Amino acid sequence: MKTWETLYDTKNITKLTYCGMLIGLSAIGSMIKISGSIAFDSMPGFFAALFLGPWAGAVVAGLGHLLTALTSGFPLTLPMHLVLVLEMGLFAYLFGIIYRKRGSIVASIVAIILNGPVASLFAVPMSIVLGLPFSGWPLFSVVILPLTLASIGNVVLALSVFKVINKRIR
Repeated sequence: MKTWETLYDTKNITKLTYCGMLIGLSAIGSMIKISGSIAFDSMPGFFAALFLGPWAGAVVAGLGHLLTALTSGFPLTLPMHLVLVLEMGLFAYLFGIIYRKRGSIVASIVAIILNGPVASLFAVPMSIVLGLPFSGWPLFSVVILPLTLASIGNVVLALSVFKVINKRIR
């Protein structure tokens, strides 16, 4: 006989299983690199933010970036990539929240802007503080285009997969 507690545990186990699978998918996406540590690792995180909720999306996106940085050899140093892990988690979380409150178009635009130009701008002071040899505005000019293009690809793909799966479930 199913009780409320076992049903609740079943939901948690299912969500945890999905998170694990999506983190694995992030590992695969981390191997599809555009430039340095810019890759297709955040698509599962953005998808998780829609399918499993903003917090799950934050975890999957953060771990996805960590896997990409690991497979790239931490090109921007470990401290910088740890900050980027938190940044990616925040962006996926906000994507999930904005999607629920404002819809897919607004959420997608915000996520692309955050994960592209805003992330590139944030890298400027962080790279200077960490004393990276390639830092400041030169770093910005090199990463903004590939990061924005990867962001567009990751967000659009996540939203497309979510809409297809959501249509089949309902």
